Amino acid sequence: MTMKETKRSLWMLSAPTLALAAALLAAAAPVAQAEEITMASTTSTEQSGLFSTLLPDFKKATQMDVKVVAVGTGQAIDMARRGDADVLFVHDTAAEEKFVAEGNAVKRFPVMYNDFVLIGPAKDPVGVKGKDIVAALRKIAAANAPFVSRGDKSGTDAAERRLWSQTGLAESGQQVANEKKGSGYKECGCGMGPALNIAASTGAYVVSDRGTWLSFKNKGELAVVVEGDKRLFNQYGVMVVNPAKFPNRNTAGAQKFVDWVISPQGQASIAGYKIGGEQLFFPNATAN
Repeated sequence: MTMKETKRSLWMLSAPTLALAAALLAAAAPVAQAEEITMASTTSTEQSGLFSTLLPDFKKATQMDVKVVAVGTGQAIDMARRGDADVLFVHDTAAEEKFVAEGNAVKRFPVMYNDFVLIGPAKDPVGVKGKDIVAALRKIAAANAPFVSRGDKSGTDAAERRLWSQTGLAESGQQVANEKKGSGYKECGCGMGPALNIAASTGAYVVSDRGTWLSFKNKGELAVVVEGDKRLFNQYGVMVVNPAKFPNRNTAGAQKFVDWVISPQGQASIAGYKIGGEQLFFPNATAN
């Protein structure tokens, strides 16, 4: 065999070998993954469908994934308080301010609002229809009408309890005992969607955030019976879990989310989310 033939044989043998080696190296190389943060949030942000628009927009802007744990606001705050989340996005201003005061976050940022509504049978057998939520709750209690309460320490549950405390059914500043809310009052210990399902199947009244109600598919004979009362205002806040207290959290990633969601781009994404042409949330980060 000539020298030229020998070189050709070696090349023919080495080409497949090199290709195999390259394939093995490619398989062994680590696959680049998008950075991820964990968000503790309330069920209304997820069940309303907002996150199906907001989070893809955020990822497009930052290449960052968000893992959402959607529970009642009280549970979400407890999760963040344990250091099990990077960012908190909920709707109970008093509880959020307490969370910050305890040193669990450095600052709370208002981000958007909508409102609560009282849902009930469209025929409204108790006659509560109107704009006065407190008067409506008094009528429901007096009539022993069926009423579903979430009873899950969520932001909606906290708002509902505040409204009951204004009915005069208990001393000022005190919680109203469940037995004073009428024999039809029941706590389900469940999220907004299940509470609405129970109301639909039993013809009950229920306090809901408007966003979840608009996205709810099983409305049955239910309708909005009370809306427009200023006491039904529903503010959302967002905050980064304090890095001084939880140094192992992805603080930089969480801050990117907060900065984006209160930016004109993030606020526009919130405003752009609609169902049936109706806007569900109203951004107000720049107004605070």
